[in-house]
Amino acid sequence: MDQQGSHQVRETVLTVSGMTCGGCANTVTRILSRVPGVVGAKVDFTTGRATIKGEAPPAELIAAVEAAGYGAKDAGSDAQTGGSNGSD
Repeated sequence: MDQQGSHQVRETVLTVSGMTCGGCANTVTRILSRVPGVVGAKVDFTTGRATIKGEAPPAELIAAVEAAGYGAKDAGSDAQTGGSNGSD
């Protein structure tokens, strides 16, 4: 088969803090779904994990969650590249 576009859907897992109910998880899901490049988002309130599919960089996903008043960090990889704060 011939693949015309090399669209690889990346999966990013974030740990989300500050959610107190299922409604918070729904809110975070909506927020993540609106980030450009996201094709799907699922937030599990009980585990505090968000699974996002798409091409959006983890830093943009984290920024969107934090802008809504929740905490977030990349749970899927230890190595963060790009514009990190670098504060000790």
